[in-house]
Amino acid sequence: MTATWNTPDGATMNDGPVVTYERVGNVAVVRLNRPEYRNAQNSAMTYALDAAYTRAVDDERVKVIVLGGNGPHFCAGHDIGTPGRDTDRSFDRKAVLWWDHTDKQGGDQRFARESEVYLGMCRRWREIPKPMIAMVHGACIAGGLMLAWACDFVIASDDAFFADPVVRMGIPGVEYFAHPWVMNPRAAKELLFTGDRISAQRCYELGMVNRVVPRERLLEDTLEIAERIGAMPRFGLALAKKAVNQAEDLQGMRAGMDSVFGLHHFAHAHNAEVAGDTLGGLDARAMGASGARSATGDES
Repeated sequence: MTATWNTPDGATMNDGPVVTYERVGNVAVVRLNRPEYRNAQNSAMTYALDAAYTRAVDDERVKVIVLGGNGPHFCAGHDIGTPGRDTDRSFDRKAVLWWDHTDKQGGDQRFARESEVYLGMCRRWREIPKPMIAMVHGACIAGGLMLAWACDFVIASDDAFFADPVVRMGIPGVEYFAHPWVMNPRAAKELLFTGDRISAQRCYELGMVNRVVPRERLLEDTLEIAERIGAMPRFGLALAKKAVNQAEDLQGMRAGMDSVFGLHHFAHAHNAEVAGDTLGGLDARAMGASGARSATGDES
């Protein structure tokens, strides 16, 4: 399946855009749109998200950005098994100033790509000056966690579940390693050590989710909260967001992510050396058993 480019919402696949954009009053609703693959995140989706966020930031009418997913799941993780997997494609790099990955090999290739499309992009989105709400239903697995954690609020439906099962691959968590800050260190270890799904209610109790609502009211309740937030002064919201982000970074969040990103790539290199591939010999189907029961998501 060949990706082509469309208008500011970003990339399209043969069967439609990989991200959709809609403005509802003063709220921009951005949705992942690969439902047939449980919204597995490829690079085309990453850049389409970035284009949609840029559009929302530049639109004076938009006060709040909501991120959701079309289909039965929010996001089953990074794309490691669909026809649209595009790890060999070049994109217009925006998050980090680094060389292109496509003509590199080994750790050089992986570090360049993941610095841009995963860690770098999520950090870029965390600094968006407008409030962002992740509207999560169904599966939120591995790479899906990164998309939600880059937002300021997480509102989950009562059927949502969360997991980071990549330790099964010998990898110590996804690239945007926010685990100890979005919950707590012991809960983060539980999430990683077991690879188990954690319910929305449990994540609410741990502080990772702001609210849990009935599935049928997810959009309605999210838009209601977004409208309340949007009634606050725009500049005040931007400064309040920056204040909290700076406090997290003073607690070590950014430096912690940098250190774990090195461990992440050490794990990839170890897998390549002893198992013959960077994912420890596990494919999407094997990982799907602990995620959305699909052959499409989890780690890449």
